[in-house]
Amino acid sequence: MASTATKSPPRATFTAAAWIFSVATCIKLLLIPAYRSTDFEVHRHWLALTSSLPIRQWYLDTSSIWTLDYPPLFAHFSYLLSLPASLFDPAITSLSSDGIHTPGTVLYLRLTAALSDISLFIATYRLLTTSRRSLFTLVLILWSPSLFIVDHVHFQYNGFLVGIFMLSLGFLEEGKDLAGGFVFAVLLCSKHLFLVAAPFYFVYLLRHYCKGGFFRGFGRLVIMGMAVGAVLAASFGPFLYYGQIKQVFSRLFPFGRGLCHAYWAPNIWVFYILLDKGLAFAFTKLGFNVETPAASFTGGLVGDSSPFSVLPQVTPIVTFILVLLSMSPCLIKVFKNPQPRHVVRWVAYTCTCGFMFGWHVHEKASLHFTVPLAAVAMNSLDDAKHFFLLSIVSCYSLFPLLYEPQEYPIRLLLLLTYAFLMWVGFSSHFAPAKKNGLVGWISGLYLVGIASVELYGQFFHPYLFENKLPFLPLILVSFICAIGMVYSWLWQLIYIMRHT
Repeated sequence: MASTATKSPPRATFTAAAWIFSVATCIKLLLIPAYRSTDFEVHRHWLALTSSLPIRQWYLDTSSIWTLDYPPLFAHFSYLLSLPASLFDPAITSLSSDGIHTPGTVLYLRLTAALSDISLFIATYRLLTTSRRSLFTLVLILWSPSLFIVDHVHFQYNGFLVGIFMLSLGFLEEGKDLAGGFVFAVLLCSKHLFLVAAPFYFVYLLRHYCKGGFFRGFGRLVIMGMAVGAVLAASFGPFLYYGQIKQVFSRLFPFGRGLCHAYWAPNIWVFYILLDKGLAFAFTKLGFNVETPAASFTGGLVGDSSPFSVLPQVTPIVTFILVLLSMSPCLIKVFKNPQPRHVVRWVAYTCTCGFMFGWHVHEKASLHFTVPLAAVAMNSLDDAKHFFLLSIVSCYSLFPLLYEPQEYPIRLLLLLTYAFLMWVGFSSHFAPAKKNGLVGWISGLYLVGIASVELYGQFFHPYLFENKLPFLPLILVSFICAIGMVYSWLWQLIYIMRHT
């Protein structure tokens, strides 16, 4: 789709956008002293690893348990970040197995996470100026409480990576398929978990970019292949030269980690696990001998285990097939009629499918579809209502990442403020929402359920059980959020089938 903006964007629009980005940056700076997860040391160690060792040793190094498990382009990004690190603290690039959390280290890494979000700002601003989206879209994306929690408290670089993702989608919306495919290849070589969107890209680019007769279509296919191949060669070529491709891929795809993360992502496997636990309990009460695996899902463990007592075991190939089957209705739509204006919605759905049925899904992967869906939230009242509920569910599902008491007011304030902003923004834009609200009685009861789970986990569970059943509040959070995620997945599927 060609750009609908033929003139440069008004200065006032850029000024407002820059103000929105600046406010988000100020919030990130205020969060510098907050809790940091082990991911902080992971990324700190990668700076040290890439700056201290030659490239041929990057994926062989075992000086720390935090071995490099991102694709090579992200490793090069870590190397670039390491170059000015010594100006803050030389210890940052110390190749040590011990965690380093000096004030200079914390300040530097926090600043890099905040400043790297410029990619998300650039990508989102381009979406605004090329498709005449509302400025409120920028607020929905840049002020996302999920991004604040995951990147600027827990610590990661998702904003930087999602920015590359959104830049690729923006190119596709503009009809610049070659640029979109090239940028997506860069993204895959930076974080391989975006591979779940690859089926969409393959079908869309094949049908939209490689159209127009055999010779023209084949020529474009070759051009696209060369562009993507160049990125792959630049990224993986050195490791192919050193004969380390198998080692690199063993780091990128460690299937031995098991079906679920230690804290269950709110997807379809929550219900499968709970059903298995319920059946095992019932059969045991009836006198049947049911073997309970040592590596229980409710133990908060990560490992290569066979945790199911009654139901069939789930393998990586099963999850792979389910992901492809679940996204197939969308892929068929894309194959039949590839339209640039539906790109963001389609790719968000494919990422949702990966989240719902994938292997060892992290709860943080919900960012891969909630951020793109923010770009279409202002399209209609139905989109606004769906995004309002989904963004609350997605953010609440991340609450257990910040488990220390001093961070509780932060996560609660971030979510409630964002919910208020959404309510005001959507109500101002959509007259029916201002009159009737954004939630019906079913959605309202569901949100009351989320509030009840939070109250139980924070106040009643410690009083009733003291130090017993510590994993129960996490199960309840995963369960209640999984209900909302299943609703979102079905809502997106129905919308795509009816309206695209």
